[in-house]
Amino acid sequence: MRTQLFISGSWMDGESVAAVADKFTGRVLGEVAQAGAAQVQQAVAALAAGQRRDVPPPYERYEILTRAARLVTERRAALADTMVSESGFTLDDVAGEIDRTAQTLRLCGEEATRIAGEMVPLDGAPGVRDRLGFTIRRPVGVVCAITPFNSPLNTPAHKVGPAIAAGNAVVLKPATYTPLSAAALVEILLDAGLPPSLIALLHGSGASVGAPLLADPRVGFYTFTGSTEVGHRIRAGAGVRPTQLELGGLSSTIVCADADPQAVVDRCMPAAFRKAGQVCTSVQRLYLHEDIRAEVTDRLVSAVERQRYGDPHQPGTLTGPLISGKDADRVMSWVDEALAAGASALAGGRRDGRVVAPTVLAGVSASSRVMCQEVFGPVVSLRSFTDLDRAVDEVNDTPYGLSAGIFTNDLRAGIRAAERLRMGSVHINQTSSSRVDLMPYGGVKESGFGREGPRYAIQEMTEERLVTVDYG
Repeated sequence: MRTQLFISGSWMDGESVAAVADKFTGRVLGEVAQAGAAQVQQAVAALAAGQRRDVPPPYERYEILTRAARLVTERRAALADTMVSESGFTLDDVAGEIDRTAQTLRLCGEEATRIAGEMVPLDGAPGVRDRLGFTIRRPVGVVCAITPFNSPLNTPAHKVGPAIAAGNAVVLKPATYTPLSAAALVEILLDAGLPPSLIALLHGSGASVGAPLLADPRVGFYTFTGSTEVGHRIRAGAGVRPTQLELGGLSSTIVCADADPQAVVDRCMPAAFRKAGQVCTSVQRLYLHEDIRAEVTDRLVSAVERQRYGDPHQPGTLTGPLISGKDADRVMSWVDEALAAGASALAGGRRDGRVVAPTVLAGVSASSRVMCQEVFGPVVSLRSFTDLDRAVDEVNDTPYGLSAGIFTNDLRAGIRAAERLRMGSVHINQTSSSRVDLMPYGGVKESGFGREGPRYAIQEMTEERLVTVDYG
């Protein structure tokens, strides 16, 4: 099976091909066409022309996106099979992502009908009479969406959906690890009635596809989810053109003495280990108040030890393989480093091929990489505290600022912590990994800037224009 590029309204081969494999078995799933620089230019030129000519009115964009949402649901079996194979995520992980993708597209459709500006009270200025002022929002033109492997369907929907809703054309460059889900999404949008001139799908590396996209002045907006290192390059290359960057994270959740231990475990276990911990907001550091530390630890370790890990195709598997053998090597080397420095593995701490067992560490040195760098694997480190302010200070003491959680029944303590935690999101009585697709989502500091969430992304993918009318 060969997955093609979509350029100028047609499916076509690229300048070369690359294999995509099942991340658990290693079985080759098919070949994926790789775009060359000339094809990148062809795609952007066609999108710019299509955006000027073929954008449907808002209600039709609503209809297209809501039809696409229905098609996602109707095709969930095929989508699930593709996603489990190419990503290594479990059946439960994939089922949740498919449901969320349908909801994201539905929300984008609804927001397409609500794009509006505001009145400007010009007559509030001295000497101004008989003059109206208002703003309108207009599409930026061509949006470039660069998406990661760890959300191969919903993150593309969070970028492509708002771009379409806002009246833009969009070029999608998915992660090279997970190109098949993105191709399925493009097919769904076309089958839902999206004009073919308004979307392009380009597979390939950052050097062969990403760099030419960044250099093309016809692209009006870049939305990227991925590493902070690449985010810096995009920001530098984009110049004055707007960007939305969702970058790395090192997320923590704080558990106060008055929290419900079982509720904490029920929420933190999946938040630490879903998608093999390859989520920017995964609970990597779990801060437990000393008064509740032992009980939460015992319950968490017991729950983790009961879980199945390994083959993501098997029902009931909590954690599947990491995206590559290289990543499994890295995660285990960091765990081994922490153990050598005096930490203990209360659960896990071992691997089988690309599968790293869900791992709970205690007694971790503050300088260990599992504590001070983003693990992006199924590893959670436990830290005890007695003073909430000091715990907040330690959570803040990283270059990143994506998300944090805090469990407490003391509303005052929770709100004060939320005010002090320098994060894009703070979730009280939820983990750092909590997300609802309609909410604004993004980070601060080295975690990037700008916001996802259909309503908020549409604002960023449109330009505000002031219009004044002198009727005197």
